Amino acid sequence: MPDILDDMTIRNMKATGNEYTKRERGGFGVRVHPSGRKVFFYLYRVDGVRRFLNLGDYKDKQHPNGITLEEARRAFNIEKGKVTALKAGRSDGVDPAKVKQEAAAKRVTNEEERCKAFTVENLVIEYIEKHAKKFKRSWAEDERILNKEVIPLWGKRKAIDIVKRDVVLLLEKIIERGSPGMSNNTFQVIRKMLNFAVERDILPYSPATGVKALAPKVARERALSADEIKKLWWTLDNAAISDEIKAALRLMLVTAQRPGEVIGVHTNEIDGDWWTIPSERSKNGKAHRVFLTPSAKGLITRSIDRVKAVREISPKVKYEGHIFPCPHREKIQSIDVHAVAIAVHRNLAWPLLDKKGNPLFGKDGEPATENRLGVDHFTPHDLRRTAATFMAQAGEMDEVIDAVLNHAKQGVIKVYNLYRYDKEKQMALLAWEIKLLSIINSNNYECNPK
Repeated sequence: MPDILDDMTIRNMKATGNEYTKRERGGFGVRVHPSGRKVFFYLYRVDGVRRFLNLGDYKDKQHPNGITLEEARRAFNIEKGKVTALKAGRSDGVDPAKVKQEAAAKRVTNEEERCKAFTVENLVIEYIEKHAKKFKRSWAEDERILNKEVIPLWGKRKAIDIVKRDVVLLLEKIIERGSPGMSNNTFQVIRKMLNFAVERDILPYSPATGVKALAPKVARERALSADEIKKLWWTLDNAAISDEIKAALRLMLVTAQRPGEVIGVHTNEIDGDWWTIPSERSKNGKAHRVFLTPSAKGLITRSIDRVKAVREISPKVKYEGHIFPCPHREKIQSIDVHAVAIAVHRNLAWPLLDKKGNPLFGKDGEPATENRLGVDHFTPHDLRRTAATFMAQAGEMDEVIDAVLNHAKQGVIKVYNLYRYDKEKQMALLAWEIKLLSIINSNNYECNPK
């Protein structure tokens, strides 16, 4: 944290994936939003309550109507004087942030004005259309989370009425239903949306300021063992999962690719033995070539034949479209990737019913379930980690495994090493296929992969 901010420091502050700040000891500072917008602020406390006062945008090419550093310091000294007077008990003392909030509240005091104020549902729509779709590849996930977790509780409320306590209670409610990871994900999206609302002058301040994620972040380390791979491969045949999702799960394990990239595969991405995931579908924004082993090509071919049979397309006609299409034919899209995770989760704890179809309960009063997949809890993404782990055990170099997984290169390597490792990726995936086939055929199972 620098003692004194200067113009050069502020100009050189760059936007990252998350907002960040530089602050002087007196509470004066600059915050950089993910959009690149730089805002002067005054951070202080009154009666033990932490306050954040927006002093104005930093004047640059993007914000020519902003204020200079000198003007921001003058504004800061004025507001600091008011707070100092307030703490000293003088009559000229006020809490500037509270004054600003009260002024904003007055703008929506009568019912007619309040009807025109943004509801949270309005804010969600504006955030998705004017920010998320423009700047985030994962905008659809933001939209899904907001529609599922936020709108049912806050949708009809005025955005300006949301306070910090509302944010905390919403996150706690998600944790209490047993979804700590979703609580953290929801918080990230809510925080970005509320910051967007401040930038757009929809809200005077973000009620998420000062709130932290309530659930600890736990890095996933799950990789299936050889026995688990073998059991899962065969028990999939008897699971309550659609044939499309069964094939997609197997393809994730064979190719080591991300669930969303596998489930969205399209025939126009396949060229002979290679599958090219376009940049707009890859996580790091880089087009990625995946070698298709005989097992991978077999899974894709059988999936295409299944689609043609279901849609009554002649076997002689070349099929063009999603290889794992959405069952709703009017929707030209693939199966939703969350449907895969849900299918796996349900089959890991399938509810047991009596002969009349009523749920059964255990001695502890909890619903009785059975594991139809025969392995401990896992997620579809763990299949990718499993493939990578077995490649590492086989002696593949980290650079090759990263190339197979399409991990972004780090440091100077990403600038100077432009080699794509196609030959090495091919050899690694072929070696992994040999190992995988030896695993799934190593016991007395009479079934054949579908």
